[in-house]
Amino acid sequence: MASVDECRQALRDLAARLDRHADVQGRIDLDRTLACRVTDLDTAFHGRIEGGRLVDLADGDDPKAKIALSTNSDDLVALVHGQLDIMKAVGARRVSIKANPFDLMKLRKLL
Repeated sequence: MASVDECRQALRDLAARLDRHADVQGRIDLDRTLACRVTDLDTAFHGRIEGGRLVDLADGDDPKAKIALSTNSDDLVALVHGQLDIMKAVGARRVSIKANPFDLMKLRKLL
């Protein structure tokens, strides 16, 4: 099981990667709050997706987030490091993403 610090670092790594690639992949018109809930550690993180970037990442849940991702710690780290395919993880119910369908299509472009 990954630690809270490893999950936090994985999300920071994701934010850095999205930041590096935001201009390359073109601006993605998506401005939504995001909550990432780590089920086996009973913890959460929240932030905001703006123009293909993950910003304002902080500890704690955002129950009103427009996009909510729930998974266990190991799967979160594996997703961020490219060791787990997001579509296969969702299909296998290892990851749950709650968002409207249009946001999901835009999120696929980011991942």
